[in-house]
Amino acid sequence: MPVKTFGSAVFGIEATTITVEVHISSGTKYFIVGLPDKAINESMLRVESALSTTGYHMPRQKIVVNLAPADIHKEGSSYDLAIAIGILAESGQLQSDILDKYLILGEISLSGDILAIKGALPIAVQARKEGFKGLILPKANAREAAIVADVDVFGVDSLLEVIEFFNGKRKLTATVVDTREEFYNNIDNYESNFSDVKGQENIKRALEIAAAGGHNVILIGPPGAGKTMLAKRLPTILPPLNLHEALETTKIHSVAGKLLASDSLMTTRPFRSPHHTISDAALVGGGSTPQPGEISLAHNGVLFLDELPEFKRSVLEVMRQPLEERRVTISRAKITVDYPATFMLIASMNPCPCGFYNHPEKDCTCGPGEVQRYLNKVSGPLLDRIDLHVEVTPVQFSELSSDRPEESSTVIRQRVILARELQKTRFNALNDVYCNAQMSSKTVREICRITEAGQTLLKKAMEKLGLSARAYDRILKVSRTIADLDASEEIKIEHLAEAIHYRSLDRDGWAG
Repeated sequence: MPVKTFGSAVFGIEATTITVEVHISSGTKYFIVGLPDKAINESMLRVESALSTTGYHMPRQKIVVNLAPADIHKEGSSYDLAIAIGILAESGQLQSDILDKYLILGEISLSGDILAIKGALPIAVQARKEGFKGLILPKANAREAAIVADVDVFGVDSLLEVIEFFNGKRKLTATVVDTREEFYNNIDNYESNFSDVKGQENIKRALEIAAAGGHNVILIGPPGAGKTMLAKRLPTILPPLNLHEALETTKIHSVAGKLLASDSLMTTRPFRSPHHTISDAALVGGGSTPQPGEISLAHNGVLFLDELPEFKRSVLEVMRQPLEERRVTISRAKITVDYPATFMLIASMNPCPCGFYNHPEKDCTCGPGEVQRYLNKVSGPLLDRIDLHVEVTPVQFSELSSDRPEESSTVIRQRVILARELQKTRFNALNDVYCNAQMSSKTVREICRITEAGQTLLKKAMEKLGLSARAYDRILKVSRTIADLDASEEIKIEHLAEAIHYRSLDRDGWAG
């Protein structure tokens, strides 16, 4: 009768339990079946060496390992430990009466050490769902898995510990994490703060509006004006993650192997800043077994694209659909996975190749038409999905040297939270709409009603400034957010005027 142990495979951000069946019979050679990849096929060599080092032996017979269900492709080295325990149990070197109560995962080194795996959190969630008593996995992943209640999580450092546990010679201590305490103690643990930023009041105001309404924003200005520094502080004024968002975000980072051993739960909003040489697959996700890309790692947080025109056009274009649908679907011949991608996009760029177009003090050295060609590297459809275009100017010395205290992120965040609460109430009856930026055109017409005077102002602005038709909905959404920050039920003239100000790149003649 073959011995069964249990492992797990992660597809997207969900796990599937894999039954590892081991049968030993007369003959020679080792076989692993059930669509394993090369890393799994190599596991027999790791297991043999680890067993020898630990004082046990690999049977010199025919060993067949089946990974069921056999029609699902499996990859990675996390099945090593389940395979090793199954072989020991089938060969009579280990007791097998409680194997069915535990999910067993971990990569084994040649010396018998247990190395970290990816996706421990979704695996623990699935283990609880399927009624397993406990989870045995590398100690490096124990805190991550232990945030799931009602399942014992045992972190181990070596194969010997696991063998002695099943043979009744050792007791393992379960890792315990108080999820709520961990969450609330670290919910505001940011290193940067808006109080560090001198001057730039208009940019801070624009980022406050962006945070309050969930709007995408682009910062345009010369080198050294503070675009990157301001962008890095945007997560500090966003509303804190709730526990559901924290778990969902942690799942994605767990699958990608981005969590440290000391981490159990992500308590702050992620900030991802990929280099402009990034590929399409690295940004949206991909691979033979699809892994999450940067836009999914930024889920519930901020994706910052510095020097936007330097990114390859094809890379920027693949973002258009995720920005609208807030989800990435990656399809391969044998598998299709979905990754969530609800993120705020903040981009920065120089106004021209030399960086000094419209600079108050320095002259632009770009030739005729170069500024427009530079801006054309960013497509209209992508700019269409960016609500606020903000011009950043250099900070004056008098502001840099001022001792005047600046407003902190905590103070700004309180205003953002109040505005988001208004939006939460407003969109309570709508599915999958939580902030103003997520409104459809139909919802904009119903909610963002403006007075006759407001209509006149907007008409004049569009005619005089040459604003494009795509700017119309964006202006209404942003003006609704500005009104929410003022706790105003109606969109006033001043709210519209400020929103119009944030459409720089839509103006005719902006680039000369």
